[in-house]
Amino acid sequence: MVTRGGGDVADSHLRIPHAERGNRIGLFGGSFNPPHSGHRLVADIALKRLRLDQVWWLVTPGNPLKDHSGLADLGTRVAKVKQLAHHPAMRVTALEAGLGSSFSARTIARLKALRPGLSFVWVMGADNLAGFHRWQDWRGIMESVPVAVVDRPGATLSAVSAPAAQAFARHRWPEAAAARLAGAWPPAWVFLHGPRDPASSTDLRRRAEPGQEA
Repeated sequence: MVTRGGGDVADSHLRIPHAERGNRIGLFGGSFNPPHSGHRLVADIALKRLRLDQVWWLVTPGNPLKDHSGLADLGTRVAKVKQLAHHPAMRVTALEAGLGSSFSARTIARLKALRPGLSFVWVMGADNLAGFHRWQDWRGIMESVPVAVVDRPGATLSAVSAPAAQAFARHRWPEAAAARLAGAWPPAWVFLHGPRDPASSTDLRRRAEPGQEA
């Protein structure tokens, strides 16, 4: 047990999960502050529609683009994600803390180098695609792994018109081909429609503030 980001995190959560060579792995990163049913729905849709062997939840020490003043400690967030992501094909990790990486592009590069026998797909909600062009080396992410964007309430139109979506428009795959995305040579991305859950980490934090209704 070590202390990272203000909370205790088990050593096992800092290590790369086990997977068999040739496995198709969805990388689902975020602060998850707190995790909610909308996150779980994104992971479920990606697991099923992309025909993944596993989804790895990458609980980040802290999103470089967000204010950390209201960020729960890493150990607390990992524990909550474990409760939410209870599924035989889902692995909850804090491996970015273990790798010493706070940027998704670096994390992906390290994982590809350390686990070259796995096929990785970056998974994110459509609300993240809208601001994806502000991520460090976002083009590098698109060019290093296939990307799956899962629809989220209120983000459908803003996502598909986002700078990143426009920049890689000709590399967008038809949704019907999503099951083959994990084996694609990047850049390749798909937008997955389906059930949408209105849960929001921002709303949940606001409701938890003193004086706010539950």
